[in-house]
Order: sequence, then C-alpha cells, then structure tokens
Amino acid sequence: MTTHIMPTYQRLPITFARGEGAWLWDENNNRYLDALSGIAVCNLGHAHPAVHQAICEQSGILIHTSNIYGIAVQEQLADRLCEKSGMDKVFFCNSGAEANEAAIKLARKYGHERGIHQPAIIVMEKSFHGRTLATLSATGNAKVQQGFAPLVDGFIRVPYNDIEAIATALKQHDSIVAILVEPIQGEGGVNIPAPDYLPKIRQMCDQHQILMMLDEIQTGIGRTGRFLAFQHHNLLPDVCSLAKALGNGVPIGACLARGKAAEVLTAGVHGSTFGGNPLACRAALAVLDTLDAENLIETVTAKGDALCAGLTERLQHNKHVIEIRHLGLMIGVELDSPCAELVKSALAHGLLINVTNEKTIRLLPPLIIDEQQIQHIVDSLSVLIQDFTEQL
Repeated sequence: MTTHIMPTYQRLPITFARGEGAWLWDENNNRYLDALSGIAVCNLGHAHPAVHQAICEQSGILIHTSNIYGIAVQEQLADRLCEKSGMDKVFFCNSGAEANEAAIKLARKYGHERGIHQPAIIVMEKSFHGRTLATLSATGNAKVQQGFAPLVDGFIRVPYNDIEAIATALKQHDSIVAILVEPIQGEGGVNIPAPDYLPKIRQMCDQHQILMMLDEIQTGIGRTGRFLAFQHHNLLPDVCSLAKALGNGVPIGACLARGKAAEVLTAGVHGSTFGGNPLACRAALAVLDTLDAENLIETVTAKGDALCAGLTERLQHNKHVIEIRHLGLMIGVELDSPCAELVKSALAHGLLINVTNEKTIRLLPPLIIDEQQIQHIVDSLSVLIQDFTEQL
C-alpha cells in the first residue's frame, strides 16, 4: 500500500480504530490491552469522559488566540502546576522536546547573565531528551544522533547514576551552568538511580551555584506514584520539564522554573505560537482534576508493586531475566539478550508493550488499570518471555 507519510517510524502492522480505558480495538474489532499508554501519555486511559468533555466544550468556545493576549485557562493551569510542584513560573509549549529546548535555552541565558560566554550543561549517558537539534545533542544515544552532525555543542556527558563523574566534570570545567537529568531513564532502559543520587545532585548544584534541571517528561504526572518523581525526595529542582501525560494525548509541554531560574526568560527571548492554547490547557486541567478527584496517584505504588510481584513470581527461575525494575507504574524487565521481537509477539496476543535499549521490556500501563488487567499483563507477558527465552 502506497503512503505519502515519511518513513520515520518502523510502524507495527496495525491501526487502532477506537479506545476505552486501558483497551484499544483495531479496524477488525480485535481488542488489545494497552500496557504502554502511548508511551506514558494516556495515563487516564483512552477516551476518558472528563478529557472528552473538556475538549468538546472548549472547542466550541475558543481554541486559539496566540500568546500576544492573555489566556485565562493557561493562567489557571500554571497556577495548578506550580501549586502541585512547588515551582514558581511556567512556560507552555507543545511537546517534551520543546520543554527541554526551553530548559536548555534558559540555562544558557542564565550562564551568559553570569558572564559565562560558553556555557555548558552536564548530561547523562543513555539519556533521551528529544529530537530537536539541541535536545538530540543533549541525548546520550549515538544511534539517534547519527546523520545529524554537526551537533550542538555545550554538553558534557557523564555516566548516569555516577556522582563522582559529575564531581570530576565540575572540577575540570568552569563553564558549567546546569545539570540536566532524568529522575529515571525511560528510553535508556528504565534505569533507576540510587536513592541519594538526586539529593546529591541538588547539593552539588547549590554548592556550585548552577541549575538542577529535571526531565520529568516520562516520569511526571503520577507515573511513579508521586505527581512528579522528584517528590520522592526532599528537594526541589530549579527547572523541570513536563509533557506526555499532561494532556492525556492532547499535545502540550511545560517548562517549570523557580527562584533565580524563574526570572531568566523574559519578553521577546523565547516563545511559541501554539504553546498553552486554550484547548490544550483545558485538556490538561481536566487531567489534573481527574487525578485529584479519583485519587489515582495514590493507587500507583500498590498497582506497580502488584504487577512486578506477579512478574517476579512467574519469572524468578528464568535465568535469562537479569532484573525487574520499577517505580510505580514505570517498569522494566531486562533480559540477557536483545528481545525486540517480543513486541510483535505480544501484539499477536493482544498486548501492547515496548522494548527499549534492546534488552529491556518497558511497561507503562495507564494509571486507571485495575486488578484484572494487571493479572492479564502478568499472565500474558510471563508466558511470552518464557517462550522467547526457551529458544535462546
């Protein structure tokens, strides 16, 4: 079949026609349990009534005016996000890459205002921050950078979860203005750092008067059992980027800042035509309202624990399973061999999963998932893994 779409994705041979909750149906009315949530986007599942109603109502009132005018619903969303995060100011955009782009520009301008003419940002190996040229350059994956040189300079890369490597970089470079890090690396393989990793980064940033910038695009909006993953620790970053689940599928991103960082971006230095338009902000407010009204974030830890306990019990004797890692409903099952073919195998059995970093099965089910659906994932995936590893 001929298509005029650029082949930038290796798409699976399926098209979904509709969704409801944790389920999707294809064009032939076959049902699939979505354990990926559109890559951590649909935390409320598909076709959630509150989001549907908000979009319908707002589209009949006002969709777009641009940011040269006041936008009341944008101000309401900024208030809510700052209330929930402890941050001071918000810049709205349309995606995670744009949110991180804003953070990178903010850090560079912060450096220039301090007299640093070649500001540098510490970033991590195996990280993923987006596909724009700057966020691609910050990303720690040579494969996705291939073919796009010359990359944007000004990034100093160190291993993830290695405080000593950060300390060494700070000693060797006097131009560092920020540290950009994911609380948990998603694309890198669901890598969860030591409990003191983020607190120690916070201390180092304070000591050197540089910005702590957290990429919460995948971990945010309740995914790990807190509204934001840094809230598992007694700290606040200077900058925090959000997107994905904020709009439950409606494109919206946000760069949050506090204190000195909140005053860096001023009129005329950054902007977005569509960012924070009434439709996207109304959808995001519906997401926040639903999370609160249904106490969904409070259920995430128990659901994640149950899912991982089930997988651990079923796979504990499988020598090819290296580790099962999770925080809340962000779950990685690492095997000792590349296992990308499991994505198609799962699809054939009515289950949507993902494989990242070649050997890690990634599960990001919606927060609304129930006990039966958790058991369905455990039963289906454990059998698929057992069958796959028996062939190794």
